[in-house]
Formats: sequence, C-alpha cells, structure tokens
Amino acid sequence: MQRKAVLYLNGPCLVLAGAGSGKTRVITQKIAYLLRECGYAARNVVALTFTNKAAREMSERIRQLVDPRLAKGLTVSTFHSLGLRFLREEAEHAGLKKQFSILDSNDALAIIQELLATTDRARLKSVQQNISLWKNGLIGPDEASVAAQTPSEAEAARVYRDYSATLSAYQAVDFDDLIRLPATLLERNDEVRARWQSRVHYLLVDEYQDTNVCQYRIVQALVGQRAAFTAVGDDDQAIYAWRGATVENLQRLTRDFPNIELIKLEQNYRSVQRILTAANKVISNNPNVFGKKLWSSLGEGEPIQVAAMDDEESEAENIAIRLSAARFERQAQWRDFAILYRSNQQARAMEQALRNLRIPYSISGGQSFFEKPEIRDVLAYLRLIANDDDDPAFIRAVTTPRRGVGNTTLQTLGQVAQERGVSMFAAVFEVGESDRLAARQLQPLQNFVRYIQDFQTRAGKPGSPRTMQGMGDLFGAAQPAG
Repeated sequence: MQRKAVLYLNGPCLVLAGAGSGKTRVITQKIAYLLRECGYAARNVVALTFTNKAAREMSERIRQLVDPRLAKGLTVSTFHSLGLRFLREEAEHAGLKKQFSILDSNDALAIIQELLATTDRARLKSVQQNISLWKNGLIGPDEASVAAQTPSEAEAARVYRDYSATLSAYQAVDFDDLIRLPATLLERNDEVRARWQSRVHYLLVDEYQDTNVCQYRIVQALVGQRAAFTAVGDDDQAIYAWRGATVENLQRLTRDFPNIELIKLEQNYRSVQRILTAANKVISNNPNVFGKKLWSSLGEGEPIQVAAMDDEESEAENIAIRLSAARFERQAQWRDFAILYRSNQQARAMEQALRNLRIPYSISGGQSFFEKPEIRDVLAYLRLIANDDDDPAFIRAVTTPRRGVGNTTLQTLGQVAQERGVSMFAAVFEVGESDRLAARQLQPLQNFVRYIQDFQTRAGKPGSPRTMQGMGDLFGAAQPAG
C-alpha cells in the first residue's frame, strides 16, 4: 500500500496512516518520485508538517534520496514557517510593513495582561486561549462578540478587539496570525491566490488530522482546481482539538474532493502484535468514519502488564522499582528505558521516585532555560542593545519592570513608528515633536531610550572589561546613566 500511495498521481489522495505504518517514508518517497520520475521542478513542490523537528527529519530523508541539485528550491516546512514567508512577500496586501514584528506567546500574554490589568494567570491564559481558538477558526472580534456565550468568553471577546488594535498599532503579528492572515488573504485576493497557485504544482501535507480551519482553507486555496495533493493523516491520532484542530477536516476532504483516492496503511513496523491488539481495542471506541485495523509481522510479543496503584507516589515508586529490576535482569543500560506520562504535573512524583533510587534520567520536552520569564527579560534587553530596531524586544524591555509606560502610550508610539517608517525605539523622540503624547507619558520613554543608548555606547568601546557592569540597574532604570 505504501507503493500505491507513492505512485498515485491521478487526482487528490488521502492516505490514512496508522501509527508506525511508514507515513513519513511515503511522503519522502513520493517527493523523490515527483522530482526524479515525473519532471516536477523542486520549486513547485511543497510539503507541510506541524513541527520543525518533523520538517528537519523530512528534509534529511529527502537529501538521502535525491541529488541535492534536483531538490534545490524544494519547500519542506511547517504551516507557520510557510505563513511567515507568505506574509513577508505579501506584506503590503496584508496591511503590514515589510519588517513587521512577530510576537511569541509570552509577548502576546503580556499585552493581554496590560489590557486586562490583572495578574491572574489562569484568567489571562483563558482569554489568550479563546482568542487563539477564534483566530484559528477565522472568527474576527465582531463575530466573537456575537458568538460569546459565557461571561469569560464575553470578556475575551472585548479583549480580542483591543488586542487586535494593539497588534495593528505595533505592526506586529502573533503566532496564530501566521496562519490566519494568509488564509484570509488567499480567500479574498484573487491576484495573490493566483500567484501562489502558479507556484504550488504539487502539495503534500503530513498529520492532516491536526489541521484547523485556517490550515484547511490554505490547503484549499493553494491546490485550487488542479487539486494535485496528497494528505496523510490518522483520525485516531487527533489530539489537538484544544488548540483548534478538527479531525472533521479528514471527512471534509472527501466531501470537497469527491474523486479523492483513499489509501489505508495498516501494517505497523514498530510494535509487536500484542501491543497493536490492545491499541485496536481502545481505538474501536473512537467515533470515527474511516475504519482500520493495525497489524504487525514482528510476532506476538510479551504480555502487557497492568498495575493499579493507590496514588501517584505509589505509582511512581512502583515504576522506579520495576526499572531497577529490569535493568539488572536484562543487563541493560538506563538509556534503554523510557517512561511516558500524559501530563507534566505527573513528572514531579516520577522524578522524586527516580532520585530516591539514584536512577539517572533526563526529561524530554520540559521548559527550556531560554523560555523562563527572567531569562527572556534579560535577552530582550541584550537584543535591544544590539539592535534597537527590534520592536518586540523594545516592548518587553520598556515594560519590564513597569516604568509608567502603559498600553495606550505604546499604541500611540506604534502608530507614529508606522507613519514615519521607523522602529518604536527611534520613534520615541519623534513622537515628542508631534505632540501626540503628554509630557508625563513621554518622559519615562525618553529616559529609557537614553539609558539603552548609554549601554550601546559602552558596549561599543573595545577592551573594556566593565562594559556590562550595571546590567542589574538597567532593569530598574528610571533615569539615563550619567
């Protein structure tokens, strides 16, 4: 069935690929087939996936299959990376300046915090989640206000309107906009849509069950009437509904493209049959449309053991003891074992149990050092000192700690920066000339900018071992350094 999926080019193709059935191999082999055997130019083939890691892995496999010269210009990226490239090229049509800023989740949350005037993290995250879901569903602020059914949703809708205005003033986009804006522009602008359809002659999409409304619309717009695409997915692996993904997109494909070829990959190359039998039993309870049954040629395997514990501490202790025993019995290395858990809150008890038995471990997917708020604050200052055109760094630094610079002040500053075609940092002194801000609003901005300029001067002097001495004072600076 893998071969059939690779060779099929007579129309749109949906590959239902169970876990461990070789879906990545199908995509990479199909790209190689398109380039080597079918005469497609690499620049006209686009493969989309959901993580940078998956995109890197796919690119590496393609490099092993195809002459680098033949693959030059091939696009293998995440939806968000393609969206960013799209917006950079179509900035004018999207109402953005060429060098618009991109706010990450923490930067966006800081704006929401300013708008809500609260430090209640649960409340802030709830508003952010609602805004994200609305954006991923192509629902604007006006529609959100009508759709809101609870007090918390009504509050989120009010913030959504102000949040959108703030981003517009800052000439900034958030992570969701990297998908929402391209989807909207491709639907509404015939010229832009035709230009991108002329580039994409064949489209491949991985993990299709994880697409949201915006991503589905992007796929529709890119393939157009040509409908030359292969989507690979599995309705039984849909786990991202909480962030707007809808497994119904798989079913929608069969409605929007009635001639689509459906191919099922059911042989699992990763697990023994006993694991798959248990998985099939669990999966059989899912309300899905596309039935499939995974099977393996790797043998039956050992029986699955189930242990019921009283609490999470007992569970963690039991796992640690079993690990120690298994390592001794099998003469194995610690790196030969893995523990999977469903939520990060389970990690605490697990870590403690492993430490008690002196079992070395590493956690995959934990919070990066560079994602910690205090580290991000320091990096914002350093980025601004190195490049004062960095608007996201300016916004974070000028509001950490608070200097009496509020959201209204920053919106006005952002508008002046946009009008003058300069960074927000450079606009600080220009806004004074325009009388758009009162003296009490302007003073803390100018003090901050002078302080940063002082550090830039000191950092530019070679051979000074005390260049960055006083960085601690920078975080509380209210007056320029003398």
